[in-house]
Amino acid sequence: MRELSVQPLTRAAFAPFGEVIMLEGAQHYPINQGRTERYHDLARIQVSAGGGRPLLNVFRGLPSHLPVEVRLLERHPLGSQCFVPLHGARMLVVVAPPGELDESALQAFLTTGDQGVNYAPGTWHHPLLALDQGGDFLVVDRGGRSDNCEERELGSPRLIRALPE
Repeated sequence: MRELSVQPLTRAAFAPFGEVIMLEGAQHYPINQGRTERYHDLARIQVSAGGGRPLLNVFRGLPSHLPVEVRLLERHPLGSQCFVPLHGARMLVVVAPPGELDESALQAFLTTGDQGVNYAPGTWHHPLLALDQGGDFLVVDRGGRSDNCEERELGSPRLIRALPE
């Protein structure tokens, strides 16, 4: 089984797959008579294709422990899918570009616990991989009648043995 290395999650490195959701570097301004700071337009939520509507969910992820075998990816061709940790849970993010699944283009990222991700429509990604004690994640994705989840088994599974320091 081939190994997949993990890199820290940055906006630049993740741009081909969607957006990193984090407050650092985000546009922000005071509202509500200065009692609230609004961090504005953190991700492009795209759910209207095929008559879709936004869904707001909480996913409770069980903890994943190293080594992690990556055997399957999924994608949502009709909408984006956004994951934001509610209580500082870290996650492993494994992705491949939209289009035909290119296993040679797999990349893995480690979030810091105050970062979320918004997968662009059609981006291949592994289902939620919460680390440490697991945790709750606010998830915004697409609801509607059309099927919006395609799963694909990898021809050559990957193994994640270590995380970046």
